[in-house]
Amino acid sequence: MSTDELLSIEPQELQFPFELRKQISCSLRLLNKSDYYVAFKIKTTNPKKYCVRPNTGVVLPRSTCDVIVTMQAQKEMPPDMQCKDKFLLLSVITSPGATLKDITPEMFNKEAGHEVEECKLRVAYVAPPRPPSPVHEGSEEGSSPRVSVSDNGNLSSSEQTAVSRSYVQGSEPEENSAEARALISKLTEERNSAIQEKKQLQQELELLRHHSSKSRGGIPFMYIILVGLVGIILGYLMKRT
Repeated sequence: MSTDELLSIEPQELQFPFELRKQISCSLRLLNKSDYYVAFKIKTTNPKKYCVRPNTGVVLPRSTCDVIVTMQAQKEMPPDMQCKDKFLLLSVITSPGATLKDITPEMFNKEAGHEVEECKLRVAYVAPPRPPSPVHEGSEEGSSPRVSVSDNGNLSSSEQTAVSRSYVQGSEPEENSAEARALISKLTEERNSAIQEKKQLQQELELLRHHSSKSRGGIPFMYIILVGLVGIILGYLMKRT
């Protein structure tokens, strides 16, 4: 931009991230570096395709004005993502204190003797930004979380969540949820069965211990009886002799 231009524009090219059937907007900033009130008007070669707000206005001295350019939703992809549309910015010095109401089409007529500056803008289509790739949480592919069962035969809440996640990820939610519940139920039943068998074995062991202690306690009692009988027989024999 030369130093004698009334308005400078940023950016110099209108870039639209093109997407089918989607309205897209981009912004322009007009900068007035002069000490004059500058009126502007924006034209385009394809007015039915674009909406410019504001398309006319006044930029005060040493100030800026933001312009929004909106491209209407398109139904077809452009060939090779190329665009031949162009925009033209017209600017002219106006009287101090001028407002939007003071702007007339005649102000931008060069044939009427007005000093009108022109700046052409190109339009470019760019690829839309890609969405971030999803990050899968959980165990490695092909592995399943380890599951333990509490003493009361139930899975802890964290383990139930791990089992559910291992089956929910990568397939339909309803089917995996049913499989997870079936696995939890099966593990719970196996744990309950193991606990029941353990209790039964403990009862049988206690019964065997009880019979064993009674058997050990009966040996001294029989011994006393035998000793007594032997003593009686010996006494009887001694009396006879």
